[in-house]
Amino acid sequence: MASPQAPSRRRTARRIHATAAGAATGLLVTGLLAAPAHARDDTGGPIGTTAGKAGDARYEPGPCPKTPEPIPELKGARCGTLTVPENRAKPNGRQIKLGVAIVPALAAKPKADPIVWLAGGPGDDAVGEAKMAVDGGLNRDRDVIFMSQRGTYSATPRLTCPNIDKFNARAVGLVYDAPSTERLHVEATKACHDQLAARGNDLSAYNDTESAADYADLRAALRIKQWNLYGISYGTDLALIYMRLHPEGLRSVGIDGILPPSKAGSAATWSSARQGFDGLFKACADQPACKHRYPNLPATFDRLVRQLEAKPVTTTVTVPGHAKPVKVVLDGGALVNWMTSATHVAPQVPLALDELAHGKPQRIAQQWAGGKLSPQAVGRVAHGLSYGVFCSEWTPYESQEAALRGGQEAFPSFPHSVQAQAPQLTFLRPDCDVWNVPAAPRSIRDVTRSDIPTLALSGGFDSQTGADNGPYVARTLSKAKVVTVPYEPHVVFATSKCAQQITVSFFDAPTAPNTACLKDLKPPRFEIGR
Repeated sequence: MASPQAPSRRRTARRIHATAAGAATGLLVTGLLAAPAHARDDTGGPIGTTAGKAGDARYEPGPCPKTPEPIPELKGARCGTLTVPENRAKPNGRQIKLGVAIVPALAAKPKADPIVWLAGGPGDDAVGEAKMAVDGGLNRDRDVIFMSQRGTYSATPRLTCPNIDKFNARAVGLVYDAPSTERLHVEATKACHDQLAARGNDLSAYNDTESAADYADLRAALRIKQWNLYGISYGTDLALIYMRLHPEGLRSVGIDGILPPSKAGSAATWSSARQGFDGLFKACADQPACKHRYPNLPATFDRLVRQLEAKPVTTTVTVPGHAKPVKVVLDGGALVNWMTSATHVAPQVPLALDELAHGKPQRIAQQWAGGKLSPQAVGRVAHGLSYGVFCSEWTPYESQEAALRGGQEAFPSFPHSVQAQAPQLTFLRPDCDVWNVPAAPRSIRDVTRSDIPTLALSGGFDSQTGADNGPYVARTLSKAKVVTVPYEPHVVFATSKCAQQITVSFFDAPTAPNTACLKDLKPPRFEIGR
């Protein structure tokens, strides 16, 4: 989950780790290549090699979806497109196409039930996350299916808005939560809306209800009797809705970086930030060297937020790929949002905050600007899907007062101007006013009640979807296994070998995943400055 005007959770993590992003861009169109072995559909043929139909949807084998850069993990994938109604309330209306890539299992005799990967965002393209899934071993003995959620990069139409991404880059030189920044922010959102609507897109049809139906149709069109889901970040929200609306054919579900649909909104992001920050601060306090060098780190952070909000700091930094120095403004809101993503580089955080407290903002400023100015930050996020979800399913069911109260309860010492803009969802309510889509049925906020075996994974440093969301969803999932991986940030599958081992073992034995690796985990060694 992330504001369309801020990097998404998984994207932010990658950009902080690699702000020297400058990889050559290109399009990958992989043909149908033979794979050594395949799971079989109900006709006995390899999944994804024959056309299929499901109601008003149809699957056609074909070239692999286009991606911004080549993805070697798609070599050998079986690919095609799923054509579905844009709005199922208008079955004779416009049709849209969703890219599909099926990465074959490595095993000589794959299991018959593949794994479906649900990407984060909302607005990220699942096909572009194939490397993450393969690196984590998900295709050891099962095929893994990636489908572009409607509106994302390799779908048609593609509801991206580079003008928003370019505004994000420009905004690093603006006061983060100033009224003047809000005005420009909302202008960029409205321009995106108007451009997409002018192309004939029904923006009310880009939501979780339609997306869940897309995946249900894909299973039927591919003639798969049973499959498994693995959702990360926002993909967990979609997975929980899918479980409720289309439980048929679901063997098991893994959710990692959990966002419950019944809680999604601004208040929840404040609670998550508090949990992730506290987890990191405690880990520092538990290490004598870190505690001695950076005593009472939470108080330092709170003080910096208040000071910067009262008097923002302006600096210049060098960002890879940009010949000229970049102006960066850090106020309290910018620091909070930096911190929300910086738990992905936890060992640096105490030192970075200490440097800032002593008049050296460059480290934080460079990380804050690096992701937004990366070439990878432009033209990849499906803002049309992001706002479709936010503005139909979240803001209609959370009052402005409740959103503010979330900030006040989590961080009572923060200035009102910081509390008023939830991390990752800055200016969301005025954005949704100009997006102007109808509210989803209230049932979209229902909890998911199910006896489908579910792995609920969280990270102890997750400041984007707090670890308490695992026990929360498990209350109504009778066969849920709740696992918190300590010292890890948002989406533990991407960063933790232990989490990958647990996940793979879960799909082997959904009622008894092997969590033995947890006992060997150790906290990070924090950087100690002079």
